[in-house]
Amino acid sequence: MCGARGSIPCAGRAFAGIGGDTSCVAVSANGGPPALVLDAGSGVRNVSALLDGGPFEGTIVLSHLHWDHTQGLPFFAGATRPDAGVRVLLPEQGVPPAELMARCMSPPHFPIRPDELEGAWSFGAYGEGRMEVEGLEVLAREVPHKGGRTMGIRVSDGKRSFAYIPDHAPHTLGPGPDGLGPLHPAVMELAEGVDLLMHGAHYTAEELPAVARFGHAAAEYGAALARGAGAGRLLTFHHNPSRTDEAVEAIAARLRRDAGIPVEPAATGLVVEV
Repeated sequence: MCGARGSIPCAGRAFAGIGGDTSCVAVSANGGPPALVLDAGSGVRNVSALLDGGPFEGTIVLSHLHWDHTQGLPFFAGATRPDAGVRVLLPEQGVPPAELMARCMSPPHFPIRPDELEGAWSFGAYGEGRMEVEGLEVLAREVPHKGGRTMGIRVSDGKRSFAYIPDHAPHTLGPGPDGLGPLHPAVMELAEGVDLLMHGAHYTAEELPAVARFGHAAAEYGAALARGAGAGRLLTFHHNPSRTDEAVEAIAARLRRDAGIPVEPAATGLVVEV
């Protein structure tokens, strides 16, 4: 786990345990250096330490293009070096992928453009469906989230699987059985029977009515999805940047009591064997 916060990085003693970096998960299929990275928030800088001094040679799959999922790209030292080879995949939106990236990474917003990153970089698009990425099967399904096409992702090696759904606003599809949104077909397909479900826990059920417009789910929804889909474990993710470590742990403890499955909060540096 290279970054587990949402929206914006945070710092301070009260946030040091969970960590302040934004969304990034490094995936290794064989215990070696990761070749698949999910999202590139500020936490992608931490992937460099996992590369044994070598360059990153692999694929970064972006769930969507909000800044807390892309802002780390030009600061990823293992990828911005002459011997690196990086493929970036982002959700298809009818615009050339490199052009989409340049909208947030070019003057006057940033000093360099994507095509000026050191190393061999390529930018491609993906849609809903299955694809093979770095020897793993990746399933993408579109999920509701405000402000651009957003995908939830399922990764499998044929034996083990996990689902990654950091940004998700199911309540926009209706109240569902508990007012937090329905267990809709897209997320049920992603989460069905996975060994591990990583789901956004940006808000709580009590907070959601006042902040529903921002496009994030309640932590309790993630627990309901884990139960409904038969997931083996739940990892809460995309923590509110104002939420202290103590408060994040308290939410996980409450979900653990209610979910009937293991629940743990994602934290920078956490290693999870699926």
